[in-house]
Amino acid sequence: MKILNNRRFRLSAATLVATGITLSACGASSSIQTQSSTSSKTSTAQVLTMESSPTNPISRNFNPFLATSAGQLLGATSMIYEPLIQFDLAKPTVKYPWLATSYKWNSNGTAITFTIRKGVKWNNGSALTPSDVAFTYELVKKYPDINTGGLSINNVSVSGDTVTVTFPSPQYTNLQGIANVPIVPKSIWSAVGDPGKYSDPNPVGTGPYKLANFTPEGFTLTKNSLYWQPVHVSTLDFPVYSSNTTALEALDTGQAQWAGNFITGLNKLFINPNPAHHKAWFDPLNTVALIPNLNQWPTNQLAVRRAISDAINRNAISSQGESGLEPPVTNGSGLVLPTFSAYSSSALSKYALSDSGSASTADAVLKSAGYTIGSNGYYQLHGKTVALSIVDPSSYSDYAADDEIVAQDLQKAHIDAKFVGMSVSAWSSDVASGNFQLTEHWSAQGISPYQQYEGWLASSLATTSATGDYERLKNAAINADLANLAQASTLATQRTALIPIAKYVATNLPVIPTVYGAAFDEYNSTNFVGWPTPSNPYESGQPDNPTNEVVVLHLRPRG
Repeated sequence: MKILNNRRFRLSAATLVATGITLSACGASSSIQTQSSTSSKTSTAQVLTMESSPTNPISRNFNPFLATSAGQLLGATSMIYEPLIQFDLAKPTVKYPWLATSYKWNSNGTAITFTIRKGVKWNNGSALTPSDVAFTYELVKKYPDINTGGLSINNVSVSGDTVTVTFPSPQYTNLQGIANVPIVPKSIWSAVGDPGKYSDPNPVGTGPYKLANFTPEGFTLTKNSLYWQPVHVSTLDFPVYSSNTTALEALDTGQAQWAGNFITGLNKLFINPNPAHHKAWFDPLNTVALIPNLNQWPTNQLAVRRAISDAINRNAISSQGESGLEPPVTNGSGLVLPTFSAYSSSALSKYALSDSGSASTADAVLKSAGYTIGSNGYYQLHGKTVALSIVDPSSYSDYAADDEIVAQDLQKAHIDAKFVGMSVSAWSSDVASGNFQLTEHWSAQGISPYQQYEGWLASSLATTSATGDYERLKNAAINADLANLAQASTLATQRTALIPIAKYVATNLPVIPTVYGAAFDEYNSTNFVGWPTPSNPYESGQPDNPTNEVVVLHLRPRG
């Protein structure tokens, strides 16, 4: 499946030069300069049609802080609202200063100062100022429900063309979370009241595109003539596709050029009919897991979670549910491998997972915890049957297949499990509000394991409209461990700080890892060139916020 958030960047110097930007290396501080782009901009009537995730009809909501907004669901937010820095998820050491030309940490990592790019305008013609940036971070500080990155901000200050954000503890590994906040105009957002309730129907951003038209079945963005970089694709179209199947049909016929979906029989159905132009790239960037609701019985019982993990056949989930595109997780920690193998240690080797599943092992776990098989053939405790509903969108065909496999495996282990398909909007709402028992979900992806485990475990994300910690762990000790990881400034110290967090996941199963999730990227290059590839990984290629903006700015009409 794909990442909706956020979830959820950088280009190489060569590719930035190609788009009119010169980049200097990014380290503790970094800088970037733009060249004049007035003669570089290209006008074209060609339309790039994109699909980020199957969904149902949408409402006119472009609030960049809400996971359920139309912009977020269809992967368009970053085309309008931009961050201070973009990061290359396919090559985590690379980053692109964006609305900020440079950044610098203080001596202990508790404050970061951004130099704000000059000459940037909002699409209504007014200038972006450091005050807009500071206002945005103050807004995130004040309203927890739009604090999608769970940032613990102490103070925000402006000095000349710089903005400094301070924190109660070092934040070295949280650069991505800090710098990915979408910047909004103070002149508009200061008057909307609670930003978490604002629908933002006519979005004003600094991005390369602006809203042209909208219907419940999709919307169109047109080029922002005031944008600060060259834009070579004039129009972006974001139709609503009800399922992976309808998205594939659009790709196959040329109605869509870019999608991010699981496709059963990918080579036969999409690649082989037109191998010169039909392409795909699936970079392993996250870990898919079953998310148990820790506020509901029976998923709040460790023995039940262990039985689930022992019973499921990860090989079958990989080979059948995901058509072999996403390999089974090999370690109970869920650490994304091999992407983050440098962060692993011998301390985690004892948490190797069986990938075939065992009903008898699951039986033994439940029996030892005092569960007995009732007359209905299912385990029970104190007269309560161990029954589970596994929920995911029916339109996510791979997750639906995964969940059916999980349910069958659990039935073999005498657990009354069933898959319940839902609409994308209902599922998104229920997961965010904690109204579910068990769901399969991708992890956050980022430039280090911090983003993955923060997304899984950080209590600050488990708001009434959660953007992480969907299971509602709310564990103070783990929050402290995450804080220790955030302040680790070297690979060696990050590896050490990760151990207690990874061990906790492996032994307490607040999430139950299944397969390593791919960044699904399918595209038709007939009309456009400049796509990221394994040999040119300037971005991951998935058509999702916020990194899809980087890809679109690299594309040019063929010809």
